[in-house]
Amino acid sequence: MLATNVSAPSVLVVPRQIDNPNETAAMLADILDGDEQRIYSQVTENSSIVRINPDGRKIEQDVASDIRKMRHSGVYIVEDNKRHYPNGEHLAHVLGFAGIDNQGLVGLESFYDEQLRGESGHVSFFSDAQGRRLPDMADQYQPPQNGMDVKLTIDNRVQTIIERELDDAEATYDPDGAMAIAMDPSTGEILGMSSRPHFNPDDYQAVSPEIYNQNRPIWAQYEPGSTFKIITLAAALQENEVDLDEDHYHDSGSIEVSGHRLRCWKKGGHGSQTFLEVVQNSCNPGFVVLGERLGTERLFDYIHSFGFGEQTGIDMDGEGSGILFDEENVGPLERATTAFGQGVSVTPIQQVAAVSAAVNGGTLYQPYIAKDWVDPDTGLVIDSQLPIAKRNVISSETSQEVRRALEHVVAKGTGGKAFVDGYRLGGKTGTAQKAQGGRYLENNHIVSFIGFAPADDPQIVVYVAVDNPKNTVQFGGVVSAPIAGKIIGDSLSALGVPRRTDQIEKELTWSDVPYLEVPDVTGLTLRDIHDAHYPLQLDITGDGETIVSQAPEPGVRVQEGSTLRIFMGEEDESDE
Repeated sequence: MLATNVSAPSVLVVPRQIDNPNETAAMLADILDGDEQRIYSQVTENSSIVRINPDGRKIEQDVASDIRKMRHSGVYIVEDNKRHYPNGEHLAHVLGFAGIDNQGLVGLESFYDEQLRGESGHVSFFSDAQGRRLPDMADQYQPPQNGMDVKLTIDNRVQTIIERELDDAEATYDPDGAMAIAMDPSTGEILGMSSRPHFNPDDYQAVSPEIYNQNRPIWAQYEPGSTFKIITLAAALQENEVDLDEDHYHDSGSIEVSGHRLRCWKKGGHGSQTFLEVVQNSCNPGFVVLGERLGTERLFDYIHSFGFGEQTGIDMDGEGSGILFDEENVGPLERATTAFGQGVSVTPIQQVAAVSAAVNGGTLYQPYIAKDWVDPDTGLVIDSQLPIAKRNVISSETSQEVRRALEHVVAKGTGGKAFVDGYRLGGKTGTAQKAQGGRYLENNHIVSFIGFAPADDPQIVVYVAVDNPKNTVQFGGVVSAPIAGKIIGDSLSALGVPRRTDQIEKELTWSDVPYLEVPDVTGLTLRDIHDAHYPLQLDITGDGETIVSQAPEPGVRVQEGSTLRIFMGEEDESDE
């Protein structure tokens, strides 16, 4: 249960039935810890019925019990309820919250307020012209009608992993903000979404409105950086403007466009390389060439076709549209920078939807979160949201080539820190400068990574962006790639996707920890283990001279330095 109602009684008074307003106001102020003068003005109001507001709205049960015990005439406790979010900050920006009258204010609570709200009940009683209750006349009760229940596309296992990793990123990098989205690329179902800083919907008043109003995954608009190169790559492949293996490009470290020198991130360049290596190395000049081959019209046709420049249509309020160059004003320089993700503005959810289309076979889906509408009384599903395919953008053959290239980015290129052994993972890093007042800020970037797995049959696409991380070099491959890799790897494991051995072997760098297959140590002694010098940490449990079982099992690949749990006993114990 992500959001529900809990009982929270309220206090109302019938002023004409109150015998001693001063005494009643003093009693209510004492029990409610409220302002006695304000309460006195309410109990003496010239109205038939008055709610004690705000002190008497949605109070605790023990407080209501204390008021009932006082038995003051004209004071009533009425059943009421308030919205409750049992998981606290979990999924906060997506769920949003409801106000004092249970009206949805932000998030799904606002977007689907009409369906969720239902109708209030009421109690009627008979009184004379002075408002005094008539004896021997029964009250009339109209029960409330529940709104619909809604089941989300969110997978709680994936969401929990995302929350964990963003908490860790906050503690490690003290960023200005962070966000993550996980989506099923073949349906548009959002599996997880979170943003930092976040809040507790049960106590939203404790934070600034800037925090709870900014659902960064759908609201934030900024230059994407190199993650946008996936779109240029897909367009060039679809238009047969490049052969990743046969075509070569010599990168000298920069390229001149309309009198401006656009540089590669690697000083001196990468030299001669195939275009597969251009993608692996995230070489800006190489992508400038792809943009030139496509030309302005075709490049921007694909950008629009992939959904940029318009809202995705996700069922959340506040979605941004991004900002693209007006094609009439696009010259060679604007086309060049657009080709590698600079000078345009996009939203995270646009990128997730677009990259999903690039790797799922070519179909652009509309992201959505509300999946099933359920009758609260019968439990029957009344209506369901089915996947909405907007259009086909590229062919399945092109999509396959995109996946192959992006798998190389993770195994052999700039996305190496997202690598997860046993899962064929593809993706792309991004490091985008932040602009303010028409100028780029120094040492202030949004670093990102978008990845998917398995590379030959994507089950999940994950986007991670960290805004201005501190105490680190600000590169997407350093900060965001490992976060996304953990989310993808742990999510696939939780979803039951089996590990495989047919992935591209990782090209290790000086900072990478090598993998090894866990040896079979059952039947050995501790002396045998020490003599073998396995590069693993041992966690020893049990008594005895012989190893009778182990975890992980033999043949599982782990990084050097990982923990091998061994269970000691006598040799015949292994046959029990």
